[in-house]
Amino acid sequence: MGGKEIFGALVLAAAISAGPVVPATAQQTQSRLFEITKSHKLRVCQFPLYYSISFRNPKTGELEGIDVDLSKELAKELDAKLEVVETSFGSFIADLQANKCDIGMFGVGATLKRAQAVEFSKPYLVTNIYAVVRKDGPIKKWEDIDKKGIKVAVSLGSYIEPFMKGYMKNAEVISVAPPNTREAELVAGRVDVDMTDFPTAIKVTDEFDWAAYVTPKEKLAVTPYAYVVAPGDQIWLNYINLFVDTIKLDGRLVKYANKNKLGPIVAP
Repeated sequence: MGGKEIFGALVLAAAISAGPVVPATAQQTQSRLFEITKSHKLRVCQFPLYYSISFRNPKTGELEGIDVDLSKELAKELDAKLEVVETSFGSFIADLQANKCDIGMFGVGATLKRAQAVEFSKPYLVTNIYAVVRKDGPIKKWEDIDKKGIKVAVSLGSYIEPFMKGYMKNAEVISVAPPNTREAELVAGRVDVDMTDFPTAIKVTDEFDWAAYVTPKEKLAVTPYAYVVAPGDQIWLNYINLFVDTIKLDGRLVKYANKNKLGPIVAP
């Protein structure tokens, strides 16, 4: 059974299991889903500096990563032209609320704080925090990090930022905003460690021989990654949840996760 057949079966199953029909007066009558299928245009917010997720390759100028691949799959399901809207972790909530894009697909951590302003799909990845360091730097193990004089880089607006600011007692936490990157700050020696997730840790250490990653003794800030939409559109959210279920069942999620070396963190 192909992706579209599975998707159709899931839609039918959802309809059958939905229970009593809601009176027409209480039904939602407007949705981004209707607008997208009518205009044949899907606007996807993506952060172009996220290794393995949605990263612009400086050599080709093209975006690469699991969510670049899966946003194309979503556009195919909707028979829509994909339009990428560049955003960041510090601005994506405002961009969604301002209707600059229909969905955020760039490894957004589903946190309770963010859920007060936007709505999340079912998770497709689950990760925790890793430390990327220079092999010739002062940090060899996790216990070397939280010391006076150590500078710790985090992405401005990421879920890692508030966690690290509460976790670190002695080291200085530095929030890095685009167009600057944590990796560039680490290379330049302006910070000693880059706090990140599995996708970035794997990508950086694969691509750069100066980099190594350090794992904490226990998993810190285990976080599901999900797709994110503006609140108040249950029809659109239901569709995205069915999309996540579909790509799990038909193998596309595992396929693109493995392609981008993210197989170990695929959500069950």
